[in-house]
Amino acid sequence: MGTVENVKSKGGFTMPGEAGYEKLTLELAKKWGADVIRDSDGTELSDEIIDAGYGIYSTICIIRDHNEWAKKNQDKLQQSFLMTQPVVADKDTLTVGLLADYFDEQFRINDSEASLKYWQVYDRTTDTLVDASKWTYDKAAGSVTIKGVTPWHKYTVSFLAYRIWEEISMYNHTTNNWDKEHLMQIDPVYPETQEYMKNWLTDWCEKHPATTVVRFTSMFYNFVWIWGSSERNRQIYSDWASYDFTVSPKMLDDFAAKYGYSLTAEDFINQGKLHVTHMPGNKKKADWIDFINRFVISFGKELVDIAHKYNKKAYVFYDDSWVGIEPYKPTFKNFGFDGLIKCVFSGYEVRLCSGVDVDTHEIRLHPYLFPVGLGGAPTFMEGGNPTLDAKKYWNSVRRALLRCPIDRIGLGGYIHLVEDFPDFVEYIAKISDEFRAIRELHKAGKPYRCKTKVAVLHYWGAMRSWSLSGHFHETYMHDLIHINEALSGLPVDVKFINFDDVKNGALSDVDVVINAGAAGSAWSGGDAWKDEAVIEKLTKWVYDGGTFIGVGEPSAVPGFDTYFRMAHVLGVDEDIIDRVCHGQWSFDVDEKAAKAALTAGADIPEKVKCHLTDGKATVLAAKDNNPLFTTNSFGKGHGIYLSSFEVNNANTKLLLNLILNAGGEAADGNYLTDNADMECAFYPESRTLVVINNSDTTQECTVNTEYGAEKIRLDAFDTVIKTI
Repeated sequence: MGTVENVKSKGGFTMPGEAGYEKLTLELAKKWGADVIRDSDGTELSDEIIDAGYGIYSTICIIRDHNEWAKKNQDKLQQSFLMTQPVVADKDTLTVGLLADYFDEQFRINDSEASLKYWQVYDRTTDTLVDASKWTYDKAAGSVTIKGVTPWHKYTVSFLAYRIWEEISMYNHTTNNWDKEHLMQIDPVYPETQEYMKNWLTDWCEKHPATTVVRFTSMFYNFVWIWGSSERNRQIYSDWASYDFTVSPKMLDDFAAKYGYSLTAEDFINQGKLHVTHMPGNKKKADWIDFINRFVISFGKELVDIAHKYNKKAYVFYDDSWVGIEPYKPTFKNFGFDGLIKCVFSGYEVRLCSGVDVDTHEIRLHPYLFPVGLGGAPTFMEGGNPTLDAKKYWNSVRRALLRCPIDRIGLGGYIHLVEDFPDFVEYIAKISDEFRAIRELHKAGKPYRCKTKVAVLHYWGAMRSWSLSGHFHETYMHDLIHINEALSGLPVDVKFINFDDVKNGALSDVDVVINAGAAGSAWSGGDAWKDEAVIEKLTKWVYDGGTFIGVGEPSAVPGFDTYFRMAHVLGVDEDIIDRVCHGQWSFDVDEKAAKAALTAGADIPEKVKCHLTDGKATVLAAKDNNPLFTTNSFGKGHGIYLSSFEVNNANTKLLLNLILNAGGEAADGNYLTDNADMECAFYPESRTLVVINNSDTTQECTVNTEYGAEKIRLDAFDTVIKTI
């Protein structure tokens, strides 16, 4: 038996460099085993760094940092529909200031003739469109006056606005207290912009002969990030997969010409809710996504071809202006990208990156080398503890790295900030070696996986594999993000399916279907559950031996005999007002079954009030006569219900045990740990076992293998890699 530990290696690591800190940059490149040095937003690489023999990533954001051209072509800036906050009328005339609620450094009204035809005024009390003849726009005041309104009704104005400060630059500027010109974003929908961009990129490639990889950040349209005028609510709205920033009069006109119908402001504004990814979509949104995707690929490929013409690889950043790229659509390969880079905080984001059809997969680790983190807490400054931050992030990332291959890791930001944090420097050296060891194991062969196969069912299906609408810290309140995070490091095959997939045979090769989310959300499914064909397929599948795991408000939709459409399988249904006078089945918690199923420390938070439908379901956890965790036999299969799911070590082990049991596999079988705080992965081709400690205290476990039992003791957050 051998142990592979602390083996110094090199490669697969991209580190930020910084002119003026050449000695530090090159010393750390050697210490961390870097083979590539990159620039970051706000930094440059000097000739000394460029000529040091490393690969060079050069970051370009093709839509920003063109202020000279943008100032001369301000009608070609990117835009968005905005809606004023509802105003209650107290008489028959109402004047509404358009930008009063928005950050005035981010937006400027587009009051061109082409734009005005798309503006809309709504009576929100009746949810009806106000005829255009009843309102007028005052350019000087930046307001709309509505006549003939109904007193005590609410009114809104939806209008197009130019975005005059690119959002990522805006964030970096305000976070790092930059004192420099605000960058604007230009829109490639216009032929003039396209010509400018192609000429600019050609010139850029000629002036950067040392660049080996052009890192596009990303393509054209940023995820939506709307800021408000009040510091009490500065960030009004953000969604990682929103298409709100793709609109313009020209794009809307082109869409109408191609699809034969026109979209309106309200199709985007959606009563002020916009179209957060957490909501189910519709045909109009699907058409718009496809339309934008085709445009982004068509013009994006021209830019990728320019990079290739100069013998440079082209990587795309799966963040920032990624909207329209859609890496999980089959059309993504038409770009011709050589690699994809994803910034990651969590395990599911690693899986999000790894699953894309591209040659090189790279993840950007956190914390970024910034003085403060995304939440404003200190990082590389007094009061910060970046080493502890890095350990916690790596703890989540590492689980997924054991399950899926990633080719490269790296950091971003300002390298000089690490000078006062030597322990951080040492920790990055440790995990960079750890990553390379894991990467080599994947090259030798796939890790062992359980036989049981899992499908996650939601509205978006494969297009939103491993994602919701942001990073974990932005979408933590949703059950499915916790499910995704738990699944990201489990030894099971997972696929993401939508409701059409269910009807078209997607259940034939899976043993477990998970449906998790709030009623009416994209994750639960909303109106998709009204389709009886979906119910028929899933019901028969469970009856024939499948297991349906519902979390939160699974299959919930009003209008039927039960609120949960799969209540007959789950054996539970939600308590809603129409059942308030009905009697409920009494029950006792099955302590024996609970002890067998619930791992030590596992907890099912109470989020939903439910009742048993026919008294046959086994209750494993409850609170005040509210069943929180149940199992129900249905034919040869089972329904399992969890009131909620929050990812932690014990609950992750619980989920794994439920999955294994559903597939008829033993929870204490080979290549599993007997400690919920520890996980393992086995690589058969190299006979290598990796065991990780996911806790902040020393832990011990036993792992059964076909070669005998392995007893492992690990310090907090530590890893061991052993050949057996």
